[in-house]
Amino acid sequence: MHEHPGEGLGVLLLGSLPFLAALMLYLAAAAGSRRAGRPWPVNRSVLWSTGVGAAALGFLGPVPGSFPAHMSAHLLVGMAAPLLLVLAAPVTLALRTLAVGRARRLSRLLRSPPLRLLAHPVPAGVLNTGGLWLLYTTPAAEVLGSGAGHAAVQLHFLLAGCLFTNAIIGVDPNPHRAGFALRTAVLLAALAGHGILAKYLYAYPPPGVPAGQAETGASLMYYGGALVETALITVFCAQEYARAHRGGRGAGGLVSSRASGGAAAARRPAAGPPFPRKSRRAREDRRFR
Repeated sequence: MHEHPGEGLGVLLLGSLPFLAALMLYLAAAAGSRRAGRPWPVNRSVLWSTGVGAAALGFLGPVPGSFPAHMSAHLLVGMAAPLLLVLAAPVTLALRTLAVGRARRLSRLLRSPPLRLLAHPVPAGVLNTGGLWLLYTTPAAEVLGSGAGHAAVQLHFLLAGCLFTNAIIGVDPNPHRAGFALRTAVLLAALAGHGILAKYLYAYPPPGVPAGQAETGASLMYYGGALVETALITVFCAQEYARAHRGGRGAGGLVSSRASGGAAAARRPAAGPPFPRKSRRAREDRRFR
């Protein structure tokens, strides 16, 4: 059936509503926090705006007619946008600006067992990187060319990317955040899985994808993904460095303080028995007897 230009414009405007709503709600909350005397960092508003723009570009662009175009959308929606959105700390802003009752309900929702499970680095990493392997190495790749299939894949990329990024470098309050060693292991495994998949697709194109497009798309996935991954690693290392040196506390600080404390204790002479001190009057009486 012939599609009129007005119909395409209407679909585009309708699809842009969720992104406009996300942008306006965040900026309104930031302005409300500022009016309440608790200024919200401008850089976080910039991060949120840029992340929403990246996600909108990946979602609202034309349905990819080639594998490289699809891979460009994946880099925007599944990697760049989650990094920017997570660093914007939307949950912190929501808890700051919502009424007490709504903030408590949001807090209970975030602490619910299903969300706690999904926010754990291991499930989040499996959903993020494992989903890519499942999509590109199985007949599921055939849905990439359809409008509904493309939208569903992009939504998975965005949600899984946000879960994974938040599990690794999230700045919002998280009383159940995994330890440094586990997050490091999951991060390295995810980066390795992403790179290996790109090389695999270069040699073995997904079903229905021509070899030339597969090579171009895989190269874009490898090198473009490396740029976002470098930013992710940089933020991760900076966070851990700041956490380890904040107030002289942290893993390294604790070890060094314990070691230095132990050495100082070894150099101190042994304390004598705790004899009770005699009063000044008793000493003077003994002196003048």
